[in-house]
Amino acid sequence: MTQDADLDALVRQRIRGLRVARDWSLEDLAGRCYLSPSTLSRIETGHRRIALDQLAPIARALGTTLDQLVEPAGDEDVVIRPHRDEARGQTTWILNRDRGPQGVLVAKVRLTPVPGGRPDGGELRVHPGWDWFTVLSGTVRLRLGERVLLVQAGQAAEFSTMTPHAFEACDGPAEVLAILDRDGERSHMHPSPRDPGPAGSTT
Repeated sequence: MTQDADLDALVRQRIRGLRVARDWSLEDLAGRCYLSPSTLSRIETGHRRIALDQLAPIARALGTTLDQLVEPAGDEDVVIRPHRDEARGQTTWILNRDRGPQGVLVAKVRLTPVPGGRPDGGELRVHPGWDWFTVLSGTVRLRLGERVLLVQAGQAAEFSTMTPHAFEACDGPAEVLAILDRDGERSHMHPSPRDPGPAGSTT
């Protein structure tokens, strides 16, 4: 198949897939985009060429955009690779390629005790905003100023990051799912001064 034929087949598949996902019949979609059910059927099955003036109302009816409907299939790498910061005992997987409107970063972080121990939980950091994380496994020791809290699997923590804070694995490895704004990312995802290797930043 040519590249144009591949894209044509992909557009037809998207139209049918979006229609079926909404549990719509051909008649349901036809009524929303002012085409006949037979025309839609021929479009989906490849027995009719798709005209631009047909695609626009179909896209609107399906709750998508024309650009999204005709976007070529991406060949980007779908594997999320870890970024390690051994000095912090931290491995990070960045889960969102596209940031939301607030620029937040969603990351899975595996924390391991640092050789030699850091009973103080490491350097206390301060930055604007809020941090949020939920513990997937293990226990995380969270320091907030003079307070020390143990956050266990199934629990979550949210706090103002203007409070000096630090966190680390407690009594073995721990995994967390974290949501960070750009200030939180710079503070927690960049490599520590002792480890110039790659970190979890996407900037």
